[in-house]
Amino acid sequence: MRIAARGLLVVVVALAAVSAASAHVTVWPKTSTFGTYEKYTVRVPTEGSLATTSVEVELPASATFIAVGAPVGHTYELKKSGGRVTSVVWSMRIGPGEFAEFAFVARNPQAGAELVWRATQRFEDGSSTQWSGAPGSKQPAPTTTLTPRPPR
Repeated sequence: MRIAARGLLVVVVALAAVSAASAHVTVWPKTSTFGTYEKYTVRVPTEGSLATTSVEVELPASATFIAVGAPVGHTYELKKSGGRVTSVVWSMRIGPGEFAEFAFVARNPQAGAELVWRATQRFEDGSSTQWSGAPGSKQPAPTTTLTPRPPR
């Protein structure tokens, strides 16, 4: 009986770790094509006990911002440098156990392996989480792999 209880405890702890690890800011789609205009969706879950108040996503220098989705229940701010949109900040209260999605359109570069979308998630107590690490890290940056256009 003790062995079964220990085994169950190990499974529960492992599932909790997997669940927490998969709950982070993501950008979809995960794969796109060189040079195309793509609608990207930023998914923001609130995994802890503090509500999310905003998320800022930095646009990779090789991607060109085109448009942001019309706000429904949220606001947004475009941050610029030299006339170029460098990041988008979406503000909205996202309660614990909830998630929100925000959309924008960007033109992909003509070459390169991937787009890295560094993100900062801010919470109601003023703290924040940086989603800017390498794949597989505790706080990975969202990425989109780029592929060549199929031959015509």
